[in-house]
Amino acid sequence: DTQKAALQVKPAVMGGFWGSHMGLIDLMLERDGSEWKVVSATSEARPIFERVDNKNKPTVPDDKRIIAALEQDHQATLAYVRRPVGKTSAPLYSYFALVADDPSVQVVSQAQTWYLRDILKNTQWKDVPLLSAAAPFKAGGRNGADYYTDVPAGDIAIKNVADLYLYPNTVRAVEITGAQVKEWLEMSAGIFNRIEPGKADQALINTDFPSYNFDVIDGVTYKIDLSQPPKYDAKGGLANAGVNRIVDLSFDGKPIDPKQKFVVATNNYRAGGGGNFPDINASKIIYEAPDTNRDVIVRYIVSEGTINPSADDNWSFAPLPGTSAVFETGAKAKDFIAQLKSLKIEPAGEGEAGFAKYRILL
Repeated sequence: DTQKAALQVKPAVMGGFWGSHMGLIDLMLERDGSEWKVVSATSEARPIFERVDNKNKPTVPDDKRIIAALEQDHQATLAYVRRPVGKTSAPLYSYFALVADDPSVQVVSQAQTWYLRDILKNTQWKDVPLLSAAAPFKAGGRNGADYYTDVPAGDIAIKNVADLYLYPNTVRAVEITGAQVKEWLEMSAGIFNRIEPGKADQALINTDFPSYNFDVIDGVTYKIDLSQPPKYDAKGGLANAGVNRIVDLSFDGKPIDPKQKFVVATNNYRAGGGGNFPDINASKIIYEAPDTNRDVIVRYIVSEGTINPSADDNWSFAPLPGTSAVFETGAKAKDFIAQLKSLKIEPAGEGEAGFAKYRILL
């Protein structure tokens, strides 16, 4: 009951993400003999800061007593997360993660592949091709125009890895067929709106589709035909049977064999059925790792010393002559636009709330 802020008649509230709002429930109590009863209740998500000129401005002052009590632990935490674990030879950024193969997603797949290849080398799956699925976590959207990964070339610290991989997921490996690889990608491609050939400046991104469900699968190559409607909706329901947005899907330079077996590195959320991807569930899991994906990335960087996260452009949009689409991203995207080789892209003005708008010539 959103009018009364209640769940099953009980007062309820949720605090804001990143501590933006304090959840407050105010109860009016009345003594009834030997017991108390709730006469009325109000719920409120009280803001801790407000957005002014695209910056967070606190609505309450700091409590100096709490700052003093936590100072030593706070500084120790900062020292830990700022500790370098290796270097990156190229910048890591996610400004174009939803429209092109992306370095911030690439390094996650590289780490997952490195980790599982060693684990599976002496198992029955040692000769089964190993692919890796990863999605962009920081890709703007409702979290704002500053919500992007942006790590310059040079030292890479633990805090940067936490920025690359936000969630405490653990590594999983699933065994599926080539046909199921295609359906996995069909579900991922649901993040894009249908684009009508020959029309200009159509909205590209379906903002109801979460970026963490836009999996890119490394180890295969493919194109996405935006002239076709999505096969699956944002919740994994079959929306348009018989549709094929994923075209030219190839493995090892040849069209993928629908019956061939593949092992795909992913996380416990996806492997357990998170996102409702077709045929991807716990029954397909062949290995459950004790390590988090974030820890695996750290170990991969330490092992390599210097990583090269440059995207390999294994996916792209199928050409649609005379057609363009627009999307919004962070303002700092302009610093990296020259690095996009797989797209014909140009600035298209300012978006809302600090975002920048770009045009893709399909």
